[in-house]
Amino acid sequence: MSQSYGSSSQMFQLKLDPLTGNSEWVVVGADDDGAGMEVELATTSYLDMLNDSCRNKAYREAIDKTVTRPCCVLDIGAGTGLLSMIAARAMPTNSDSKGSVFACESYLPMFKLMRKLVRCNSLDKNIKIINKRSDELIIGVDIPARADILVSEILDSELLGEGLIPTLQHAHDELLVQNPLTVPYRAIVYGQLLESSFLWKLHDLYNNDISASDAIRLLPPQLPYMLSVKPKQYPMHCDPLQHESKLLSEPFKIFEFDFSKRPDSYGEADIFINSTADGTVNAVISWWVLQLDQQGTIYYSTAPKWIKHLQPGSETWCDHWKQCVWFVPGKGLSVSRDEEIHLHAVHSDISISYSLRVASQRTKNENSIRNDGFQLILPPEKIATYSDDSWRHSVLLAVQNAFCRKDYPLCFVADDSIFLATAIAHLCKTSRIMLLFPGLRERGFQYLQAIAETNQFSVNCMKLLDHRIDCMTMYDTDGKKIDVLVGEPFYLGSENYLPWRNLRFWKERTRLERILSKDVQVIPSRGILRVSAMFLPDLWRSRCSLVNIEGFNHSGANTILGACGNLPSPQDSPILPFFVWQSGETKELSERLTLMEFDFSKPMTSCAGKAKVDFTETGICHGFVLWIDWVLDEEDGIVVSTGPDHRHWKQGVKLLRTPVGVGSRDNKRSDERHSVEMKASFDSTNGNLAIQYDFV
Repeated sequence: MSQSYGSSSQMFQLKLDPLTGNSEWVVVGADDDGAGMEVELATTSYLDMLNDSCRNKAYREAIDKTVTRPCCVLDIGAGTGLLSMIAARAMPTNSDSKGSVFACESYLPMFKLMRKLVRCNSLDKNIKIINKRSDELIIGVDIPARADILVSEILDSELLGEGLIPTLQHAHDELLVQNPLTVPYRAIVYGQLLESSFLWKLHDLYNNDISASDAIRLLPPQLPYMLSVKPKQYPMHCDPLQHESKLLSEPFKIFEFDFSKRPDSYGEADIFINSTADGTVNAVISWWVLQLDQQGTIYYSTAPKWIKHLQPGSETWCDHWKQCVWFVPGKGLSVSRDEEIHLHAVHSDISISYSLRVASQRTKNENSIRNDGFQLILPPEKIATYSDDSWRHSVLLAVQNAFCRKDYPLCFVADDSIFLATAIAHLCKTSRIMLLFPGLRERGFQYLQAIAETNQFSVNCMKLLDHRIDCMTMYDTDGKKIDVLVGEPFYLGSENYLPWRNLRFWKERTRLERILSKDVQVIPSRGILRVSAMFLPDLWRSRCSLVNIEGFNHSGANTILGACGNLPSPQDSPILPFFVWQSGETKELSERLTLMEFDFSKPMTSCAGKAKVDFTETGICHGFVLWIDWVLDEEDGIVVSTGPDHRHWKQGVKLLRTPVGVGSRDNKRSDERHSVEMKASFDSTNGNLAIQYDFV
């Protein structure tokens, strides 16, 4: 994980140690070769975007259609410089006038990569590359005059989240001529109403909590919104939800943005929608359609597949732009067929929000976002985990088993688990509980204070550690050693990273070694690295090596952007985090096997494992999916899996350089491989996991 700040000559990069949570600043210079940035850029969407042939073609056709005379072209957020190179190639030249292209890119690693690619394509004399934010550009200093044409691709799944509106406002005010040409020309946001129990559980903890079979109550009746998700649109591939959800409306238009005009920072829209079926509206899903040319002949759409026949656009799966989901608060809005629904949409300069009511109601109901004072914000996947009755049962059973043999135990919660802290205080009234809460800190403790009475415990039994864990001594524990060490594990902010980043729990256990009792109970007691070979054609295609993108050589970007498919030997692909259930077409081709185990009863150490994976299905293997199963209780065999059929966790994906035809041993075809021998090694010094494989 990293954050970046700096100037055009250098950048300060905040590097985070995944095993300790500690961070340090390092300096990256503009003349450096970019070494060390590969991991950071591999997890971005740049590679997937450049592999989106529909996007590339649409932009190329629109730019070719727009740049028809020598002029000044400005590319804001230029990335690898693809749009700038297309514009430079399209620019006519004659003896009387000469056009120019200016590529603006503020992120230093991408600026360096663009500079390399522009030189590789012999266009460094045609394109001036500027390492600044567009609102830092000065006419007469950075560019000689206002630009005639703006090309840009500063769009996220929501459309506005990358600062599209303020960027366009500044460009129209300071950088562009009056009535400029723009690519894209306009964008229209569409929406549709959806009933989905899966989406409901991603945000409504209160109603799921009160129906749970246990006695733990994470939300008191008087504070139903205290633990919640942030009210915003969440990027998500909605196609996998089609057959388990119900569409409750036809698509409807929400907002339209004209790139050739200065946009407003704020806008509202009132939309009246007729419900197409009886049901409960749990979410508004949205997408956008780009019109790239002024004439309206070139389009690109992020719509889900079920309505692609209604709107032109991308025909292939891609991960860089998804649909967006806005959760309707509470249980949702109950509607009847043909009932009129009033949707009120508001956009700021960076986001879009919604509220809904049945049109016949005079006032807004619970389906507007409420804020009743203190709120603790958690990711939707964590809210859904805490809503899962099966998960709660497993965790509570493991806690009960651990504490039934302890009198006045000292317990240490080594992660950000408010659920474990609540469960232990509720189930074992004689326990003393120390809280690490590395991400939640005081807000986590404040939350526990608020729910203590409802769960029949006193926060006097709890203590929030106020310094680093490696400075902890028995003075902090009043001379007593830790009897029970627990974690889910869950570290706030790490949910988008590889599964083994949660082995930070093992590191924390190791740092506490000197104050653990001899018979300490550790929950979880083990982590099991599991693996399955899979058919992943869409994901593999999106992570392929770059060669010729719309006529421009991009092979120099492959290493730094983390390319996987079609890599030349001996280059190897990184393991990357994905929600496999959102990764397009997928199919498991092998049994699920244990590749390696991590023993939390002992201090952290480097370790290795191996397994022979037999294929059970015939097909094309594109890679391996890896995840960790957490063993909560050895005796009762209580295990929590984070595998590909569990949607609340990301898995690690190791894609092959070249897909391999595979089949079971019952299939005698000579061109198919029947098994693969795999080896894994874990480096305890940096938390990295390395995978080797050999098809046999």
